[in-house]
Amino acid sequence: MADRLAQTDGLTDVQQEILSTVRSFVDKEILPVATELEHRDEYPTDIVEGLKDLGIFGLMIPEEYGGLGESLLTYALTVEEIARGWMSVSGIVNTHFIVAYMIKQHGTQEQKDYFLPKMATGEVRGAFSMSEPGLGSDVSAIRTKGVRDGDDYVVNGQKMWLTNGGSSNLVAVLCRTDEGQPDDAPAHRSMTTFLIEKEPGFGPNPTVPGLTVPGKIDKMGYKGVDTTELILQDVRVPADRVLGGAGGRGFYQMMDGVEVGRVNVAARGCGVARRAFELGISYAQQRHTFGKAIAEHQAIQFKLAEMATKVEAAHQMMVNAARKKDSGERNDLEAGMAKYLASEFCKEVVEDAFRIHGGYGFSKEYEIERLYREAPMLLIGEGTAEIQKMIIGRRLLEEYRIQG
Repeated sequence: MADRLAQTDGLTDVQQEILSTVRSFVDKEILPVATELEHRDEYPTDIVEGLKDLGIFGLMIPEEYGGLGESLLTYALTVEEIARGWMSVSGIVNTHFIVAYMIKQHGTQEQKDYFLPKMATGEVRGAFSMSEPGLGSDVSAIRTKGVRDGDDYVVNGQKMWLTNGGSSNLVAVLCRTDEGQPDDAPAHRSMTTFLIEKEPGFGPNPTVPGLTVPGKIDKMGYKGVDTTELILQDVRVPADRVLGGAGGRGFYQMMDGVEVGRVNVAARGCGVARRAFELGISYAQQRHTFGKAIAEHQAIQFKLAEMATKVEAAHQMMVNAARKKDSGERNDLEAGMAKYLASEFCKEVVEDAFRIHGGYGFSKEYEIERLYREAPMLLIGEGTAEIQKMIIGRRLLEEYRIQG
Protein backbone atom coordinates (compact mmCIF):
# COMPACT_ATOMS: atom_id res chain seq x y z
CA MET A 1 0.00 0.00 0.00
CA ALA A 2 1.32 3.44 -0.91
CA ASP A 3 2.52 5.62 1.93
CA ARG A 4 1.72 9.11 0.75
CA LEU A 5 0.46 10.34 4.13
CA ALA A 6 2.31 11.02 7.38
CA GLN A 7 5.74 11.45 5.82
CA THR A 8 8.51 13.21 7.74
CA ASP A 9 10.97 15.49 5.99
CA GLY A 10 14.65 15.75 6.79
CA LEU A 11 15.30 12.32 8.31
CA THR A 12 18.84 10.93 8.31
CA ASP A 13 19.75 7.67 6.60
CA VAL A 14 20.00 6.01 10.02
CA GLN A 15 16.51 7.19 11.01
CA GLN A 16 15.05 5.98 7.73
CA GLU A 17 16.73 2.60 8.14
CA ILE A 18 15.39 2.19 11.70
CA LEU A 19 11.86 3.09 10.59
CA SER A 20 11.83 0.80 7.57
CA THR A 21 13.12 -2.05 9.78
CA VAL A 22 10.35 -1.40 12.30
CA ARG A 23 7.73 -1.09 9.56
CA SER A 24 8.60 -4.45 8.05
CA PHE A 25 8.65 -6.01 11.56
CA VAL A 26 5.14 -4.62 12.12
CA ASP A 27 3.89 -5.95 8.77
CA LYS A 28 5.40 -9.42 9.26
CA GLU A 29 5.31 -10.03 13.02
CA ILE A 30 2.56 -7.83 14.52
CA LEU A 31 -0.32 -7.25 12.10
CA PRO A 32 -0.90 -10.94 11.26
CA VAL A 33 -1.30 -11.91 14.95
CA ALA A 34 -2.46 -8.74 16.72
CA THR A 35 -6.23 -9.22 16.53
CA GLU A 36 -6.06 -12.86 17.63
CA LEU A 37 -3.77 -12.08 20.60
CA GLU A 38 -5.93 -9.07 21.47
CA HIS A 39 -9.12 -11.13 21.58
CA ARG A 40 -7.38 -13.58 23.94
CA ASP A 41 -5.92 -10.70 26.01
CA GLU A 42 -2.57 -12.46 25.65
CA TYR A 43 0.77 -10.82 26.39
CA PRO A 44 2.73 -10.61 23.10
CA THR A 45 5.86 -12.43 24.34
CA ASP A 46 7.28 -13.24 20.90
CA ILE A 47 6.76 -9.68 19.66
CA VAL A 48 8.53 -8.28 22.73
CA GLU A 49 11.48 -10.64 22.17
CA GLY A 50 11.62 -9.45 18.56
CA LEU A 51 11.69 -5.81 19.66
CA LYS A 52 14.52 -6.63 22.10
CA ASP A 53 16.51 -8.11 19.21
CA LEU A 54 15.93 -4.96 17.15
CA GLY A 55 17.26 -2.83 20.03
CA ILE A 56 14.01 -0.87 20.36
CA PHE A 57 14.11 -0.90 24.18
CA GLY A 58 17.40 1.02 24.02
CA LEU A 59 16.39 3.39 21.24
CA MET A 60 16.91 6.61 23.25
CA ILE A 61 19.37 5.29 25.83
CA PRO A 62 22.81 6.83 25.18
CA GLU A 63 25.37 4.72 23.32
CA GLU A 64 27.73 4.69 26.33
CA TYR A 65 25.12 2.56 28.13
CA GLY A 66 24.60 0.21 25.19
CA GLY A 67 21.63 2.00 23.61
CA LEU A 68 21.20 3.50 20.15
CA GLY A 69 21.30 7.10 21.42
CA GLU A 70 18.50 8.23 19.12
CA SER A 71 16.33 11.35 19.35
CA LEU A 72 12.80 11.68 20.69
CA LEU A 73 11.68 12.18 17.08
CA THR A 74 13.07 8.78 16.02
CA TYR A 75 11.44 7.23 19.04
CA ALA A 76 8.07 8.88 18.38
CA LEU A 77 8.10 7.80 14.73
CA THR A 78 8.94 4.25 15.85
CA VAL A 79 5.99 4.32 18.27
CA GLU A 80 3.77 5.54 15.42
CA GLU A 81 4.82 2.53 13.31
CA ILE A 82 4.31 0.07 16.19
CA ALA A 83 0.89 1.50 17.10
CA ARG A 84 -0.15 1.13 13.46
CA GLY A 85 0.32 -2.60 14.06
CA TRP A 86 -1.07 -2.89 17.58
CA MET A 87 -1.34 -0.05 20.09
CA SER A 88 -0.79 -2.33 23.08
CA VAL A 89 2.75 -3.11 21.96
CA SER A 90 3.59 0.60 21.89
CA GLY A 91 2.40 0.76 25.51
CA ILE A 92 4.89 -1.92 26.53
CA VAL A 93 7.66 0.17 25.01
CA ASN A 94 6.40 3.59 26.14
CA THR A 95 6.36 3.08 29.91
CA HIS A 96 9.78 1.39 29.76
CA PHE A 97 11.08 4.31 27.81
CA ILE A 98 9.67 6.95 30.20
CA VAL A 99 11.47 5.27 33.13
CA ALA A 100 14.71 5.02 31.12
CA TYR A 101 14.38 8.68 30.15
CA MET A 102 13.81 9.71 33.79
CA ILE A 103 16.88 7.75 34.92
CA LYS A 104 18.96 9.21 32.09
CA GLN A 105 17.85 12.78 32.90
CA HIS A 106 17.61 12.68 36.68
CA GLY A 107 19.35 9.55 38.01
CA THR A 108 22.59 9.44 39.99
CA GLN A 109 25.65 8.16 38.13
CA GLU A 110 25.35 4.86 40.02
CA GLN A 111 21.68 4.51 38.99
CA LYS A 112 22.53 5.19 35.33
CA ASP A 113 25.43 2.72 35.35
CA TYR A 114 23.32 0.07 37.03
CA PHE A 115 19.98 0.35 35.21
CA LEU A 116 20.54 1.81 31.73
CA PRO A 117 22.67 -0.99 30.17
CA LYS A 118 20.13 -3.60 31.33
CA MET A 119 17.25 -1.44 30.11
CA ALA A 120 18.90 -0.97 26.72
CA THR A 121 18.82 -4.73 26.08
CA GLY A 122 15.28 -5.06 27.47
CA GLU A 123 16.54 -7.33 30.27
CA VAL A 124 15.17 -4.77 32.75
CA ARG A 125 11.80 -3.41 31.63
CA GLY A 126 10.21 -0.46 33.31
CA ALA A 127 6.77 0.62 34.49
CA PHE A 128 5.93 3.93 36.10
CA SER A 129 3.30 4.75 38.63
CA MET A 130 1.66 8.04 39.55
CA SER A 131 -2.08 7.36 39.65
CA GLU A 132 -4.00 6.03 42.67
CA PRO A 133 -7.52 4.58 43.00
CA GLY A 134 -9.06 7.83 44.26
CA LEU A 135 -7.28 10.21 41.93
CA GLY A 136 -6.40 10.37 38.26
CA SER A 137 -4.97 13.59 36.94
CA ASP A 138 -4.87 15.25 40.39
CA VAL A 139 -1.29 14.24 41.16
CA SER A 140 -0.99 16.60 44.15
CA ALA A 141 -3.55 14.45 46.01
CA ILE A 142 -1.23 11.40 46.15
CA ARG A 143 -1.47 9.57 49.48
CA THR A 144 1.07 6.74 49.12
CA LYS A 145 3.79 7.68 51.58
CA GLY A 146 7.45 6.90 52.18
CA VAL A 147 8.90 7.47 55.65
CA ARG A 148 12.68 7.54 56.24
CA ASP A 149 13.95 4.80 58.54
CA GLY A 150 17.75 4.65 58.76
CA ASP A 151 19.17 3.78 55.35
CA ASP A 152 15.74 2.86 53.99
CA TYR A 153 12.34 4.32 53.34
CA VAL A 154 9.24 2.43 54.41
CA VAL A 155 6.51 2.87 51.82
CA ASN A 156 2.76 2.32 52.30
CA GLY A 157 -0.11 2.90 49.89
CA GLN A 158 -1.95 1.77 46.79
CA LYS A 159 -1.26 2.73 43.18
CA MET A 160 -3.48 2.29 40.12
CA TRP A 161 -3.29 2.00 36.30
CA LEU A 162 0.27 0.70 35.97
CA THR A 163 0.89 -0.27 32.37
CA ASN A 164 3.27 -3.28 32.52
CA GLY A 165 2.62 -3.57 36.26
CA GLY A 166 2.97 -7.34 36.21
CA SER A 167 5.46 -7.92 33.41
CA SER A 168 7.98 -5.22 34.40
CA ASN A 169 10.86 -5.78 36.81
CA LEU A 170 11.46 -2.11 37.63
CA VAL A 171 8.77 0.34 38.74
CA ALA A 172 9.28 4.08 39.24
CA VAL A 173 6.75 4.97 41.95
CA LEU A 174 5.77 8.51 42.93
CA CYS A 175 5.15 8.85 46.67
CA ARG A 176 4.73 11.55 49.25
CA THR A 177 7.73 12.03 51.57
CA ASP A 178 7.64 14.94 54.00
CA GLU A 179 11.33 15.57 54.52
CA GLY A 180 11.96 18.74 56.41
CA GLN A 181 9.07 20.45 54.67
CA PRO A 182 6.79 22.74 56.68
CA ASP A 183 3.22 21.46 56.95
CA ASP A 184 1.90 24.14 54.60
CA ALA A 185 4.51 23.46 51.88
CA PRO A 186 3.01 22.87 48.43
CA ALA A 187 2.30 19.18 47.81
CA HIS A 188 4.57 18.90 44.79
CA ARG A 189 7.63 19.76 46.90
CA SER A 190 7.08 16.78 49.16
CA MET A 191 7.14 14.04 46.51
CA THR A 192 9.83 11.52 45.73
CA THR A 193 10.31 8.95 42.97
CA PHE A 194 11.40 5.51 44.17
CA LEU A 195 12.99 2.95 41.85
CA ILE A 196 11.66 -0.41 43.03
CA GLU A 197 13.08 -3.62 41.55
CA LYS A 198 10.80 -6.64 41.63
CA GLU A 199 10.21 -10.02 40.06
CA PRO A 200 7.75 -10.08 37.13
CA GLY A 201 4.41 -11.71 37.85
CA PHE A 202 1.22 -11.32 39.88
CA GLY A 203 0.37 -11.80 43.55
CA PRO A 204 2.70 -11.11 46.50
CA ASN A 205 6.20 -10.42 45.14
CA PRO A 206 8.73 -13.12 46.06
CA THR A 207 11.67 -10.70 46.29
CA VAL A 208 10.03 -7.59 47.75
CA PRO A 209 8.21 -8.24 51.05
CA GLY A 210 4.95 -6.25 51.24
CA LEU A 211 4.69 -5.61 47.49
CA THR A 212 1.65 -7.09 45.70
CA VAL A 213 0.43 -6.83 42.10
CA PRO A 214 -3.13 -8.18 42.49
CA GLY A 215 -3.79 -9.12 38.84
CA LYS A 216 -4.71 -7.69 35.46
CA ILE A 217 -7.52 -5.14 35.22
CA ASP A 218 -9.97 -6.34 32.55
CA LYS A 219 -10.29 -3.55 29.99
CA MET A 220 -12.49 -2.70 27.02
CA GLY A 221 -9.47 -2.40 24.72
CA TYR A 222 -5.70 -1.96 25.04
CA LYS A 223 -5.52 -5.65 25.86
CA GLY A 224 -2.47 -7.91 25.79
CA VAL A 225 -0.48 -5.38 27.80
CA ASP A 226 -1.13 -5.80 31.54
CA THR A 227 -2.63 -2.85 33.41
CA THR A 228 -2.59 -3.35 37.17
CA GLU A 229 -2.79 -2.00 40.67
CA LEU A 230 0.22 -1.97 42.99
CA ILE A 231 -0.18 -2.46 46.74
CA LEU A 232 2.67 -1.47 49.08
CA GLN A 233 2.58 -2.57 52.74
CA ASP A 234 5.70 -1.59 54.70
CA VAL A 235 7.84 -2.00 51.58
CA ARG A 236 11.46 -1.13 52.38
CA VAL A 237 13.26 0.83 49.66
CA PRO A 238 16.98 1.63 50.12
CA ALA A 239 17.73 5.37 50.12
CA ASP A 240 20.06 4.87 47.13
CA ARG A 241 16.99 3.91 45.10
CA VAL A 242 15.50 7.40 45.38
CA LEU A 243 15.69 8.73 41.83
CA GLY A 244 18.47 11.32 41.73
CA GLY A 245 19.55 10.50 45.28
CA ALA A 246 17.50 13.17 47.07
CA GLY A 247 13.83 13.36 47.99
CA GLY A 248 11.40 16.17 47.17
CA ARG A 249 12.06 16.22 43.43
CA GLY A 250 9.69 13.46 42.36
CA PHE A 251 6.93 15.65 40.99
CA TYR A 252 9.27 17.47 38.56
CA GLN A 253 10.94 14.22 37.49
CA MET A 254 7.60 12.58 36.73
CA MET A 255 6.26 15.63 34.87
CA ASP A 256 9.37 15.63 32.70
CA GLY A 257 8.74 11.95 31.93
CA VAL A 258 5.06 12.54 31.20
CA GLU A 259 5.91 15.39 28.80
CA VAL A 260 7.91 12.93 26.73
CA GLY A 261 5.13 10.37 27.22
CA ARG A 262 2.61 12.82 25.77
CA VAL A 263 4.54 13.02 22.51
CA ASN A 264 4.38 9.23 22.44
CA VAL A 265 0.65 9.13 23.12
CA ALA A 266 0.27 11.55 20.20
CA ALA A 267 2.41 9.19 18.11
CA ARG A 268 0.16 6.27 19.08
CA GLY A 269 -2.90 8.24 17.98
CA CYS A 270 -1.17 8.94 14.66
CA GLY A 271 -0.34 5.27 14.16
CA VAL A 272 -3.83 3.98 14.98
CA ALA A 273 -5.45 6.67 12.80
CA ARG A 274 -3.18 5.80 9.90
CA ARG A 275 -4.11 2.13 10.18
CA ALA A 276 -7.82 2.98 10.34
CA PHE A 277 -7.44 5.11 7.20
CA GLU A 278 -5.62 2.24 5.40
CA LEU A 279 -8.41 -0.18 6.34
CA GLY A 280 -11.13 2.29 5.33
CA ILE A 281 -9.72 3.23 1.94
CA SER A 282 -8.97 -0.38 1.09
CA TYR A 283 -12.44 -1.64 2.08
CA ALA A 284 -14.12 1.23 0.21
CA GLN A 285 -12.55 0.01 -3.04
CA GLN A 286 -13.60 -3.62 -2.48
CA ARG A 287 -17.20 -3.18 -1.33
CA HIS A 288 -19.81 -2.53 -4.04
CA THR A 289 -23.26 -0.98 -3.70
CA PHE A 290 -25.64 0.30 -6.38
CA GLY A 291 -23.39 -1.10 -9.09
CA LYS A 292 -20.12 0.54 -8.14
CA ALA A 293 -17.38 0.48 -5.50
CA ILE A 294 -18.49 2.55 -2.50
CA ALA A 295 -15.25 4.56 -2.93
CA GLU A 296 -16.89 6.07 -6.01
CA HIS A 297 -19.77 7.47 -3.98
CA GLN A 298 -19.15 11.09 -3.07
CA ALA A 299 -20.29 10.53 0.52
CA ILE A 300 -17.46 8.03 1.02
CA GLN A 301 -14.90 10.18 -0.80
CA PHE A 302 -15.72 13.05 1.55
CA LYS A 303 -15.10 10.76 4.51
CA LEU A 304 -11.77 9.60 3.08
CA ALA A 305 -10.75 13.22 2.44
CA GLU A 306 -11.48 14.21 6.03
CA MET A 307 -9.74 11.13 7.43
CA ALA A 308 -6.58 11.70 5.40
CA THR A 309 -6.43 15.38 6.35
CA LYS A 310 -6.68 14.47 10.04
CA VAL A 311 -3.99 11.79 9.73
CA GLU A 312 -1.68 14.31 8.08
CA ALA A 313 -2.34 17.17 10.54
CA ALA A 314 -1.87 14.99 13.62
CA HIS A 315 1.39 13.56 12.29
CA GLN A 316 2.90 16.96 11.56
CA MET A 317 1.97 18.31 15.02
CA MET A 318 3.44 15.26 16.70
CA VAL A 319 6.69 15.64 14.73
CA ASN A 320 6.84 19.33 15.65
CA ALA A 321 6.44 18.56 19.38
CA ALA A 322 9.17 15.91 19.27
CA ARG A 323 11.59 18.16 17.41
CA LYS A 324 11.02 20.96 19.90
CA LYS A 325 11.94 18.73 22.85
CA ASP A 326 14.97 17.41 20.93
CA SER A 327 16.24 20.95 20.42
CA GLY A 328 16.28 21.43 24.19
CA GLU A 329 13.32 23.82 24.29
CA ARG A 330 10.31 23.57 26.54
CA ASN A 331 7.64 21.64 24.61
CA ASP A 332 4.72 21.27 27.04
CA LEU A 333 2.48 23.50 24.89
CA GLU A 334 3.28 21.64 21.66
CA ALA A 335 3.15 18.21 23.32
CA GLY A 336 -0.22 19.03 24.91
CA MET A 337 -1.62 20.25 21.60
CA ALA A 338 -0.28 17.26 19.68
CA LYS A 339 -1.62 14.78 22.23
CA TYR A 340 -5.02 16.47 22.33
CA LEU A 341 -5.37 16.76 18.56
CA ALA A 342 -3.97 13.31 17.71
CA SER A 343 -6.16 11.48 20.21
CA GLU A 344 -9.36 13.32 19.18
CA PHE A 345 -8.61 12.91 15.47
CA CYS A 346 -7.72 9.26 16.02
CA LYS A 347 -11.15 8.59 17.53
CA GLU A 348 -12.85 10.38 14.60
CA VAL A 349 -10.81 8.64 11.88
CA VAL A 350 -11.42 5.24 13.49
CA GLU A 351 -15.14 5.96 13.70
CA ASP A 352 -15.28 6.97 10.03
CA ALA A 353 -13.44 3.80 9.01
CA PHE A 354 -15.91 1.88 11.15
CA ARG A 355 -18.84 3.53 9.32
CA ILE A 356 -17.28 2.75 5.95
CA HIS A 357 -17.16 -0.93 6.95
CA GLY A 358 -20.92 -0.89 7.63
CA GLY A 359 -22.17 -3.98 9.44
CA TYR A 360 -18.80 -5.69 9.06
CA GLY A 361 -17.18 -3.11 11.31
CA PHE A 362 -19.13 -4.67 14.15
CA SER A 363 -17.73 -8.12 13.44
CA LYS A 364 -14.76 -9.32 15.47
CA GLU A 365 -13.35 -10.81 12.28
CA TYR A 366 -12.52 -7.32 11.02
CA GLU A 367 -9.56 -5.41 12.42
CA ILE A 368 -11.50 -2.14 12.66
CA GLU A 369 -13.53 -3.61 15.55
CA ARG A 370 -10.33 -3.81 17.61
CA LEU A 371 -9.26 -0.27 16.71
CA TYR A 372 -12.70 1.00 17.70
CA ARG A 373 -12.14 -0.31 21.25
CA GLU A 374 -8.54 0.87 21.42
CA ALA A 375 -8.91 4.50 20.35
CA PRO A 376 -10.75 5.69 23.51
CA MET A 377 -7.72 4.86 25.69
CA LEU A 378 -5.88 7.73 24.02
CA LEU A 379 -8.55 10.18 25.21
CA ILE A 380 -7.64 9.47 28.84
CA GLY A 381 -4.07 8.10 28.93
CA GLU A 382 -1.23 10.45 29.99
CA GLY A 383 -3.73 13.12 31.08
CA THR A 384 -7.28 13.48 29.79
CA ALA A 385 -8.23 15.79 26.93
CA GLU A 386 -9.60 18.20 29.53
CA ILE A 387 -6.26 18.27 31.36
CA GLN A 388 -4.45 18.87 28.04
CA LYS A 389 -6.71 21.85 27.37
CA MET A 390 -6.03 23.26 30.85
CA ILE A 391 -2.28 22.97 30.27
CA ILE A 392 -2.57 24.52 26.79
CA GLY A 393 -4.76 27.37 28.10
CA ARG A 394 -2.41 28.22 30.98
CA ARG A 395 0.65 28.19 28.76
CA LEU A 396 -1.07 30.41 26.19
CA LEU A 397 -1.90 32.94 28.91
CA GLU A 398 1.74 32.89 30.05
CA GLU A 399 2.93 33.48 26.49
CA TYR A 400 0.36 36.13 25.58
CA ARG A 401 0.07 38.01 28.89
CA ILE A 402 -0.89 41.61 28.26
CA GLN A 403 1.24 44.28 29.90
CA GLY A 404 -0.01 46.91 32.35
